[in-house]
Amino acid sequence: MMMGFDTGALLPLDKALQGMLEQLTCCCETERLPLPQALDRILAEEISSPLFVPPFDNAAMDGYAVRLADLAAGVPLPVAGKAFAGQPYEGEWPAVHCIRIMTGAPVPPGADAVVMQEETQAGDNGITFLTRPVAGQNIRRRGEDLAQGDRVLESGLRLSPRELPLLASLGIANVTVRRPLKVAIFSTGDELKPLGTPLQHGDIYDSNRYGVKAMLSRMGCECLDLGIIPDDPEALRAAFLQADREADTLITTGGVSVGEADFTKQLLEELGEIGFWKLAIKPGKPFAFGRLPNAWFFGLPGNPVSAMVTFDQLVQPALARLAGQQFARPHPLQALATEPLKKSPGRLDFQRGILSVGPNGLEVRSTGSQDSGVFSSLSRANCYIVLEQERGKVAAGETVTVEPFSGLLL
Repeated sequence: MMMGFDTGALLPLDKALQGMLEQLTCCCETERLPLPQALDRILAEEISSPLFVPPFDNAAMDGYAVRLADLAAGVPLPVAGKAFAGQPYEGEWPAVHCIRIMTGAPVPPGADAVVMQEETQAGDNGITFLTRPVAGQNIRRRGEDLAQGDRVLESGLRLSPRELPLLASLGIANVTVRRPLKVAIFSTGDELKPLGTPLQHGDIYDSNRYGVKAMLSRMGCECLDLGIIPDDPEALRAAFLQADREADTLITTGGVSVGEADFTKQLLEELGEIGFWKLAIKPGKPFAFGRLPNAWFFGLPGNPVSAMVTFDQLVQPALARLAGQQFARPHPLQALATEPLKKSPGRLDFQRGILSVGPNGLEVRSTGSQDSGVFSSLSRANCYIVLEQERGKVAAGETVTVEPFSGLLL
């Protein structure tokens, strides 16, 4: 038993995720930032509206403010004055008159409605109204959007371009947010070479680190990139110790499969409590999770698609928990498979697919080869085709579950 799990059997995804999340709590302290600096940060306080929005009754259209009683005679109404946004009309409003008003301008006291200018006709004797308005027409009422004290934003929300103008509209200049989660990453393997280096026989370029680093950036994490670490015990030890000193979390790719360098596992088990799991998912069977003295550890498989899928499905929600962020997976959808899909029972399968709208609703097709080393299958996809653990092959026309890619992968 390692980190609470039996590492000898295939572990279902939901059990693995639940077991990780039960051990993790937010580790990021709070700080107070001006609103322009808070984009993509995790909100660490609940926000309630300090005022009514809008703060006063105002016109929803350019037109004329009227009292319904003044329209009873059906005669043109002279214009008593004008109201603009930022320049309310504060003069006398005689009976059987109207007020010229612009969008956003405060509605004069006593006004029952605003008639849009397209439904009026100007003449020598005043304004003729071509339609009969109803009470409240084209008037935005005070507090119609938010009442003072209404809850606006929950703690744990990542602040996006949608939230910043909302906060600004409430006059909130500073917010309490979490510091970014610090994540160290490195790749392991003597066969890995950096970009720009000529490849020798048996070499491959290190690609996983670029995907992991990009996903960390999308999550707003602060990344400590330790590069490629060779299969050397002392080099690995130095990298693990540096990550443990300087980061909240360490993510590695490679070195967690059966048959890979044993000293990697020995070193991890020496430094902390690490579970090497066999997950009942495809791609992504090998996975490691545990605790170093100061940092959490996630070990991704070396195959490119496996690394991306396990990060998306397991590491992403775990990092969100550590960062203090609310997290929810994209809502699953049902779609018709337009072609047969290969599948053997035994593992939950995240096949890469292309979701589209067909004549009979949502439909999905495969991106081609589903081998865990074929990264082009992921780059062409916009969703996972999620095939249940005990499901076998899928015939064309069958209904399947799809999970649209989140912003992490798009």
